[in-house]
Amino acid sequence: MSYKIEIAKKAIKQINSLPYFIIKNVSKRIDKLAENPFPYDSKKLKANENAYRIRVGNYRILYEVFQQNLIIKIVRVAHRKDAYKV
Repeated sequence: MSYKIEIAKKAIKQINSLPYFIIKNVSKRIDKLAENPFPYDSKKLKANENAYRIRVGNYRILYEVFQQNLIIKIVRVAHRKDAYKV
């Protein structure tokens, strides 16, 4: 059972603005989410019932999991100091 990954336009811009070696690590983590949307280091966020985050060094990938449709939506990719700002 593999999930489909959707990346929001805003998240694509955020990923493209990162340094190359961070993009590589972020891409690997996003690809792994398709197999397991709840890795050992994922944390549930209180803002939304479907919201989670994983760490990639000092960066955070914020995503939502829709289990009924088998979809993972990447909402935001940002440095940890900016990741949770609205």
